[in-house]
Amino acid sequence: MLFVFTGTDNPNSLELRLSTRPAHLEFLKEIAESGALKLGGPFLDADGKPCGSMLVIEAPDAAAAKALVDRDPYAGAGVFASTEIRQWNWTFGKPDTV
Repeated sequence: MLFVFTGTDNPNSLELRLSTRPAHLEFLKEIAESGALKLGGPFLDADGKPCGSMLVIEAPDAAAAKALVDRDPYAGAGVFASTEIRQWNWTFGKPDTV
């Protein structure tokens, strides 16, 4: 099953995000290599600065998806003010159908 994770950053957390970024990227590399990460990237504010995150991940169920994203260093560092995980159906633009 596919799930979309969205995280909205806490106000004034840009420095925390940037200092945690190397560990976050290592985490993303690990889950991409396992096949669980399908795509992802930051949301940007009006100035083009990161202010949140979006990941599409594959997991057997919502609990497994949550357990996976809870391992993200951004989550552990307290970057996010709020998060959401929703099951998702990739209908258009899927790489194996393009």
